[in-house]
Amino acid sequence: MVTETLGELLARLRGERGWTQQQVADEFCKVCGTVTKDAREVGRWERGVRVPTAFTRRHLATVFGVPVRILDQAAAATRRARRTPSGSRSRSQSPEDEAAAVERRTFVSAAAAALPAVALPSVSRPVDPALVLYFEQQLAGHYQADMLLGPRALIGTVTAQCELLGQLVDGADRDTRQRMAQVATAFAAFAAWLYLDAGDPATALRWHDSAQELAHRSRDREAVACSLVDRAMARTDQGAGAAVVDLCDAALMDARRISPEVQVFALQQQAHGASLTGERADVDRLLDRAGRLVERVDVEVRGTACLRTPNYVEVQRATCYGRLGLAEEAARLWDQLIPAAPASARRDIGVWSARSAVASAVLREPERAVELAREAAGVVRATGSARAMRELEAVATAMEPWQADQIGRDLAEVLAPVREGV
Repeated sequence: MVTETLGELLARLRGERGWTQQQVADEFCKVCGTVTKDAREVGRWERGVRVPTAFTRRHLATVFGVPVRILDQAAAATRRARRTPSGSRSRSQSPEDEAAAVERRTFVSAAAAALPAVALPSVSRPVDPALVLYFEQQLAGHYQADMLLGPRALIGTVTAQCELLGQLVDGADRDTRQRMAQVATAFAAFAAWLYLDAGDPATALRWHDSAQELAHRSRDREAVACSLVDRAMARTDQGAGAAVVDLCDAALMDARRISPEVQVFALQQQAHGASLTGERADVDRLLDRAGRLVERVDVEVRGTACLRTPNYVEVQRATCYGRLGLAEEAARLWDQLIPAAPASARRDIGVWSARSAVASAVLREPERAVELAREAAGVVRATGSARAMRELEAVATAMEPWQADQIGRDLAEVLAPVREGV
C-alpha cells in the first residue's frame, strides 16, 4: 500500500528534477493550456493544503513523466492520512454519527466564542511562516462547524482570529506578509458571511471592506477576485442585481488567469444577479458554464463551497428559478437536491427546505409547504440563521391565501416559536 501522500510525492518529484515550484507551475501551464498556476499553488499542493483533482493530476503526470496511477494512489494515501487519527471514522459509524461527533468536537470552541472579548496582545516577535498553514487549517474547520452550528456559535472565535491575523500581517516580513494577507482575506470574508447569516448586514459590509483591503495587500489576483464576489453576494441579499452583475464581471475580467474554483464562484454569483434582473437565459448560460468548470477545481480541504456542497451548481439554479418565479422548475430541482444532501449540511437543508416550501405554496400545495417549513424551522432554532429565518418569512407571505384556514394556522404554530427566539 502506498503511504506517501500526494504532497510528499510532488515535492520529491520536483526535487529529483532540481526544479523550483515556479518551474513546476510553468510546465503545468504549458501542458494544460487552459488553467494558470503559480509557485504559491504548487506550494499549497506540496504542503497538503490543496489536493489536485483528477483533472489536475492527469496533467501533473505528464509534467513529471510518471503514470497517473502513481499520483492517484498518493491521493488515496492523502485521504487516508486525513482520516487518522483524529478524523477517523469507524466502518460502522454513519454520516449522521460523524456529524454529531464533529458537533461535539466544536462545542469547546463554540463555548469560547460566547465568552466576553478580551484584548489581544500585540505581536512584537517575528512571524513564523508556519502560521500560514495553521490558520488555513483552522479556517477549514470553521467552514465545517458553520454548517453544523450556525453563525452565532463562531462569530466570537472568528472575529478574534481576524484581529490577530491583522496584527500578524502588519508584523510579518514581506514574503510572509503577502501569504498571511491571503489567509486574513479569507478569514475576513468568512466573518462577513457569518454576520450576514446572523442578520447584521452593516457589520458584514465592514468585514467585506477589510477583506478587500487585505486582498490587495496580498497582491494575489484570486484573492482580489474573491473579495469582489463576496461583496456581490452581500449585494445579492440587498436585491441589487445590476451591482452583482458588474462586480462579478470585474472579478472575471482576466478569467484565464484565475483558478476554476474562483471562476465558478464568480459565475454562480453573477447568475444570482441575472435572476434579480429577470434574465433567465443568462442564469442558465452562466450556471452551465460554471458546471463545466467544477471538475477542474482543486479543493482546499473542506473549504471550497462548490465541492463541499453537494450538487452546488444545481442548488444555485433552483434558487435562481425560485427568484424568477419559475416555481414548477424550482420545486422539481429541490425535490431532487434536498434528499441527496448529507446530514452535516443541516443549515443549508433548512434554507433549501424553506425555498422549496415557497415553491410549493405558489403551486398551491399548502400541506407540502407547511411540512417543508416545519423542517426549516427546526434548523433555524438550532443554528440561529437569520438567512433561514428570512426564507421562512417568505413562506408565510406565499401562504397568505390560506391564512384563515386550518393549514394557515398550522403554519402559524410552526413559525411562532422561531419568531419568539429571534
